[in-house]
Amino acid sequence: MVPEDRRGSLSGLTEGEAREFHGIFMGSFMGFTAIAVVAHVLVWMWRPWL
Repeated sequence: MVPEDRRGSLSGLTEGEAREFHGIFMGSFMGFTAIAVVAHVLVWMWRPWL
């Protein structure tokens, strides 16, 4: 059986666990996006493609 504090969640995470995961995910996503933007700018400065 599912513990009482984990009912109603599709992921099986508690509210606190979901918030913690969301914070880590968003931080990682923003970091990856920033690196990708910097890489695109550097490549654009090296060889414009348009």
